[in-house]
Amino acid sequence: MKNLSLILNVVLLVAVIVLYVLHFSGGASTDEISMEDSTSVDLGPLTVAYVNSDSLLTNYDFFKESQENLEKKRDELETQYQTRARGLESEINSYQRTRNSMTIGQIQAVEEDLQKKQQNLMLYRDQLSQALAIEENNAQNEIYDRVAAYVKEYAQEHSYQVVLNYQRGTGVLYANDGLEITNEILSGLNDKFIQEKEGTAVKSDSIP
Repeated sequence: MKNLSLILNVVLLVAVIVLYVLHFSGGASTDEISMEDSTSVDLGPLTVAYVNSDSLLTNYDFFKESQENLEKKRDELETQYQTRARGLESEINSYQRTRNSMTIGQIQAVEEDLQKKQQNLMLYRDQLSQALAIEENNAQNEIYDRVAAYVKEYAQEHSYQVVLNYQRGTGVLYANDGLEITNEILSGLNDKFIQEKEGTAVKSDSIP
């Protein structure tokens, strides 16, 4: 153990001496230092554009359709839950009306049954909420993937190296209006979505 400690101390001492010599001798210039395995890419002048995501999503047809579909799904699940809830409420009311004519054993049996049904209803509600949350998350991911893919394609075609998301809270406090490409991206996304819908409609019509 002592030998290992001594070796480490010697190595550290040598390293300090080397750094000391390099510092006071001016060191090697950056031009003289090279790494054979390193690579560099000359990207040229930095070209930047930005998209206002709030404005984009507000006017993106696919986003609006996704929101409408989610709203319909939310209403459907709410209707399903309310139907079960009203059924249980009806059973509870019926029990309360006939309770006085029941035996103690019957009362206990009915109350246990109603309690289980109430627990199952709460579980069902949680399952519906989870299913809706999954659909909302999937929709958000699909929207993001669509926008990101098209922005990448547009940026490559127009030689943009960086495309920023400019909105409140993103860290960009100011951006020149001349750098905004929101309308161009929106137009391309909507055109692409229309083409997809038309293609889907054609496929549906061709099915016998």
